[in-house]
Formats: sequence, C-alpha cells, structure tokens
Amino acid sequence: MPPGTRARARAETTRAILDEARRQLAEQGAAALSLRSVAREVGMVSSAVYRYVASRDELLTRLIVEAYDAVGERAEAARDPDAPPRAQWRAVWRAVRSWGLEHPAEYALIYGSPVPGYAAPAETIPAAGRVGLLLAAIVAEHGVAPTDEGGSDGILRDGLLPGVDRPLVLPAIAAWTQLFGTVGFELFGQYENVVVDRAAFLDAVADAAASSVGLPSR
Repeated sequence: MPPGTRARARAETTRAILDEARRQLAEQGAAALSLRSVAREVGMVSSAVYRYVASRDELLTRLIVEAYDAVGERAEAARDPDAPPRAQWRAVWRAVRSWGLEHPAEYALIYGSPVPGYAAPAETIPAAGRVGLLLAAIVAEHGVAPTDEGGSDGILRDGLLPGVDRPLVLPAIAAWTQLFGTVGFELFGQYENVVVDRAAFLDAVADAAASSVGLPSR
C-alpha cells in the first residue's frame, strides 16, 4: 500500500474509533467508556485497536482535546473584533452555551465530574485555555481597571493573563468560571423551577461579568 494511502486509511480508522467513542460517551458516560467495546463496534479485534489508540486514557485524552478545541473554535468564530466590546463578550458566552446544548456529553466530559482513574495530561492544557484566553483578550483590549486595585495577592498564581491590568485579573478569572458554571447548571438541570428564560439569564450574567471586568457599557 502506498504511504499516502496507508496514512489516509489510518486517519479514517482513527476517526471511526473516535466517532464511536463519542457515541458511547453520549449513551453511557465517560466512566463506562471501554476501548474493547469501541473496537467491537467498529469491527476490529481488541488487539488491533491498540495500534491506533494505546489505552482508554489516551482515548479520553483525544476526546477531551477535541472537545476543548471544538468549543474554543466556536467561541473564537463568534467573536467579531470590530463589534463593541460587550457584544464581543456576549457573543463568546452565547457560543459556549450553544455548543454545550448541542454537545452535552462532551461538555460534561470536560466541565463535569472527573472520570474515575483518569488524570488529564499536560497536552490538554492549550486546548482547555482557548475560551479563557479569548475572554482575557477582550478584557486586555477594552477593560478599564478600577482605581482601587483591591486585594488579590496570594489568591492567584503570579503571571496569569499577561496584558490584563492587574486589578482585572481576578474578576476575569471569576468571569471565566461564571461562564462555564452558568452553562453547566443549565445542562445539568440545576435551573428547574428557578430560571425561566435560560438564554436571557445567560445574557444577564454575561453583562454582570462584563461590568466586573470594566468593559464599557456602550
């Protein structure tokens, strides 16, 4: 088999494995994900699948990185750098929510309960930071820091969010957690009998967070 054909065949098989793993993730949850079961469903003997994915943990890592990249790409595409700052900010929040509603199992994988026995490796970090860095970029470009810096010494690691004014680093990190917490509460059913209009609620939380990081109201 020519090298190019071999590479395409490997890529197609790997994609089939990941697609099946994603399907099982949605049906059974991450804790029940089995590499042997995935191999069986794609028509492979269990020993052959290890030529493509070395372990269940590697399979989870690939799914996690793809999920982080997918929500990051959605958020980045939603931001119009020529729009008013709050419109940019709100667009990112809405994009994360829409992605989560479309992919609840993958959202749960990356922002829900940890998978028993799995520890995410460092290779997941760049993809995991995409949305946070996007929010930080909006704050760095448009946020107006208060004159009172407040007391955040010793709370956060030094050197976080380069380019963001020091007084805005803590509220920017807090806004990042609010975004994913707000979407997660909706996906995991925590707003029943509390929040009637979930989309409007997200916008309201986003606007409050925008004020906390000094984004101009107009």
